Amino acid sequence: MQRAASAAAHLGFRGQALSLVPGRGLSGTQDALRRTPLYDFHLAHGGKLVAFAGWRLPVQYRDSHVHSHLHTRRHCSLFDVSHMLQTKIHGRDRVKLMESLVVGDIAELRPNQGTLSLFTNEAGGILDDLIVTNTSEGHLYVVSNAGCRDKDLALMQDKVRELQSRGSDVGLEVVDNALLALQGPTAARVLQAGVADDLRKLPFMTSAVMEVFGVPSCRVTRCGYTGEDGVEVGQGVGAGQRWTRANTHGPLVSTQISVPVAGAVRLATALLGNPEVKLAGLAARDSLRLEAGLCLYGSDIDEHTTPVEGSLGWTLGRRRRAAMDFPGAAVIVPQLQGKVQRRRVGLTCEGAPMRPHSPILSAEGTVIGAVTSGCPSPCLKRNVAMGYVLSEYSRPGTPLLVQVRRQQQVAVVSKMPFVPTNYYTLK
Repeated sequence: MQRAASAAAHLGFRGQALSLVPGRGLSGTQDALRRTPLYDFHLAHGGKLVAFAGWRLPVQYRDSHVHSHLHTRRHCSLFDVSHMLQTKIHGRDRVKLMESLVVGDIAELRPNQGTLSLFTNEAGGILDDLIVTNTSEGHLYVVSNAGCRDKDLALMQDKVRELQSRGSDVGLEVVDNALLALQGPTAARVLQAGVADDLRKLPFMTSAVMEVFGVPSCRVTRCGYTGEDGVEVGQGVGAGQRWTRANTHGPLVSTQISVPVAGAVRLATALLGNPEVKLAGLAARDSLRLEAGLCLYGSDIDEHTTPVEGSLGWTLGRRRRAAMDFPGAAVIVPQLQGKVQRRRVGLTCEGAPMRPHSPILSAEGTVIGAVTSGCPSPCLKRNVAMGYVLSEYSRPGTPLLVQVRRQQQVAVVSKMPFVPTNYYTLK
């Protein structure tokens, strides 16, 4: 397990939401760590388990982190992301509830279309990033970060209570189900062998409920966090506890029964039966998302970062910008047209890898920011990172310095993604 801990440190995991504790033995506070339905499956396949956001999850398997990373880019890999918080928003006023919390235009989503959005506070800070899908079954399906589980649930529960007290028809359900991500250029071909639906008709950020390798009622969403084509597979409809309309005196949250362990293991086993598929863990997921220029909450964005500072202004719906009716709009919308003091940028450099908290300096040696994520890129064979710099230094091609191990080395502001993305869109 020392090797697993080294891999985590090598990738620059930091912060409470990214705490990784190596070791198989469970004692003390580790007894409280949650396990996904694939916990024993991971152990049987050589998974090196660590503590992550309150869960025991594999950081890597028998293959090295770099091998898993490259396999995902060239073939496809299976990730267990069951630790993510899954919720459903029910009722006639479900869109009203969600739009009172996020910056996106949820009302414009077509049936079974999803979007990346952001919970924000009144100061314009990002509380979490999440995916919201407008399902054809009459509810919103929301996937958000495990490290923000408690505050996300509290945020949504409080808003449900508020709206219900005003007579709105809305309710919240926690979905305690397995969630698997199959990522890579051959992912769709691998999955197609186990479904009757034509996946060529399922473009990026859309979903459908289908049977997958004999496991019924799975929601298959064309998305992921690696920059590659791929899908996330979770439980769809027809299983577990059904939601009933909540009122101000009833329970605000019901818990749906998780996908049976046998079902989750059955699906993972079927996928691994294809030689294109290998298991991958947190280490590969982190370096893949960094190459794709995707943020990690708690490192690259947080409550003290606005969407504009984080280069996420594109998540703001046009209608929402005009109405200025989301939390923090008075701060965020003017930033779209004016100047912000700092911006998130990509960086490349030779020499020692850039690590979180490494100071970023101007060519003259003045500190102008700090690195938030960094690692050697397995695909590019050079160091990549993202961080925040004063806006006047954010133009791509700007030469800068990064202090690594008390040494200053030359870095260049680079466009992101560092590696081209391969999301599937209809031709």
